[in-house]
Amino acid sequence: MSENSWTTLADRVAKHVDTYLAGLEAVAKGEAGEHAVPYLLLEVSQIAMAGARLGASTDVILPDNWEPDVGEDPDLDAVRQGLAERLTQVDDYMEVFDPYKDTEATPYRLSDDLVDVASDLVHGRRHYEADRKLEALWWWQYSYFNHWGNHAGAALRALYAVSASARLDVMEEQVAG
Repeated sequence: MSENSWTTLADRVAKHVDTYLAGLEAVAKGEAGEHAVPYLLLEVSQIAMAGARLGASTDVILPDNWEPDVGEDPDLDAVRQGLAERLTQVDDYMEVFDPYKDTEATPYRLSDDLVDVASDLVHGRRHYEADRKLEALWWWQYSYFNHWGNHAGAALRALYAVSASARLDVMEEQVAG
């Protein structure tokens, strides 16, 4: 890819990152009210799309093959705690980590998954803000395959299951009534 193409991709991903982070913080503060799950489903779907774009792109290779230090990442525990409080009834779920290698389900927590994604995105965002867009893309792509893509996918499936179950229950009541 050309440098201009990398810049365009970095700008697009950064917008998705900003939207995801703002949405997560809003839900953690209670701003989504009873619509927290559908709102999170939308946010995770959009960031998963950005991840898929990174996954479909050519591998990002840093010229010096090293990542400049961006310092300490921010503490996201308040966001994690806020999400856990909002998602109490659906926070814990089971997931098969790797459907090709694992044979048993693993316990997951939505609040952890959502913040794990955010943590990786924030790290890349710090490179982006320092005007090191190639480093940001490298980090977002690398961490997508290595970490946050799995957590986004697991969270997406869990949020979808909660949303679908709630909506189908209402539809079945309407049909039966």
